[in-house]
Amino acid sequence: MSDPVHSPEGGAAETPNAPSAPVDPPKARKAFIPLECNPELMTALVHELGLSESLAFHDVFSLSDPELLGFIPRPALALLLVFPVTENYRQHRIAEDAGKEEYSKQGDGEDPVWFKQTIKNACGLIGVLHAVCNGEARNMIGGDSSLKELLSKALPLPPLERAQALEDSQELASAHKSVATRGTSTVPDAEDDVDLHYVCFVKAKDNHLYELDGSRKGPLDRGDLGDDDVLNDRAVKVVQSFIDREKESGSLQFSLVTLAPAL
Repeated sequence: MSDPVHSPEGGAAETPNAPSAPVDPPKARKAFIPLECNPELMTALVHELGLSESLAFHDVFSLSDPELLGFIPRPALALLLVFPVTENYRQHRIAEDAGKEEYSKQGDGEDPVWFKQTIKNACGLIGVLHAVCNGEARNMIGGDSSLKELLSKALPLPPLERAQALEDSQELASAHKSVATRGTSTVPDAEDDVDLHYVCFVKAKDNHLYELDGSRKGPLDRGDLGDDDVLNDRAVKVVQSFIDREKESGSLQFSLVTLAPAL
């Protein structure tokens, strides 16, 4: 676990607005401007939607350096990893998804909450929603917020209808657009094909780490975390396995952010 997610000397890796068309659903009915992997912008988005300002996103500059990890407020409630979509990754997910049934859970007992992605270039937004709608973060969504209202409509629905509720939400589209156009990198068109993708890791009520990716068949159980948060050694090993696998293809375009208490 000696490889940093970012270069501590050079700051965050280059992460232009980052979702990936190759893993988006074909013939998507709607497209969003890709969301830049920028903790400040992500924090602005979730605060606008109604998450408590006591939580914020933070860069994770290393998975192995205790000093750099020590700067991150704890507990870490969710991790968002941005990584390159390579042929190696495509083959891995095809093999892992083979034989799995499509996720069909819905309602109050669902844990973790999962959103199917049907909007092109929206994997950043879906990842952010996964981060704030699970675990302790979900309890910190304002009672009269647009996100609370959206969840009250969407969560009782099965996955496809839930995805449609996200597509139909003008509040969600407006908040996303206002943030996605403020990044430091060149803002691509919503219909552009780009080659980076987001996945989210959260801790559910059963104390297990789940990988949440709206382009997969459903949540992926990555093992028991016990009483620890999502930056403990077991969770870090899962994230590092992503990085190790994709580095085999020669790509170093990785970024990692965490949802944790605001500074």
